[in-house]
Amino acid sequence: MTADRPIVFVVDDDLRIRDALSSLLESAGLDVAVFASAAAFVEAEKPDTPACLVLDLELPDGNGLELQRDLADREAPPIVFITGHGDVPTSVRAMKAGAVEFLTKPFGHEEILAAVHAAIDIDRAARARRSEAAEVQRRYERLTPREREVLAFVVSGFANKHTAIDLGTSEITIGVHRGHVMRKMGARSLAELIRLADKLGVPPPLSSGK
Repeated sequence: MTADRPIVFVVDDDLRIRDALSSLLESAGLDVAVFASAAAFVEAEKPDTPACLVLDLELPDGNGLELQRDLADREAPPIVFITGHGDVPTSVRAMKAGAVEFLTKPFGHEEILAAVHAAIDIDRAARARRSEAAEVQRRYERLTPREREVLAFVVSGFANKHTAIDLGTSEITIGVHRGHVMRKMGARSLAELIRLADKLGVPPPLSSGK
């Protein structure tokens, strides 16, 4: 399995459903891992790849909505619920909690495949955002304490002269620090630097207003 090859986790206590979904999803070129219980899924090692969780609503060790709630604070894959006992209030709860789809058994092949591909696309986009955020954080951590101070002034629109006065140094030194910040952060323009700082949540500088 490659890092970009998606996987679908199927959690259902019905062996026939697990086998049927596994066969269908594999025929669509997807890797599949099946589980008979929520606990088995939670305890299993997960590959670092885009994924989707096809989750039965009623499981022998709990309710699918409970697992959805438990996974909410983790970097868990998007969920497609399947059930033979669905009702409108339950489906609404699932969708409000972030489920991609809520399908009632029996469902069509195209229906489940469309839901799975939509969920994988959502997860791929989320993983890309997390990867970008982690890279920006790594760049920020390479800055010295003084460079981080300069960054806050730069993205807040302060000129080098003002920054130098507030930080008690020369304008030339601030210019050097500013160049280091741009290089280490991988920013090719001030606009890009501002965007990166916004992702980091860089607070405004404690300027004296001189």
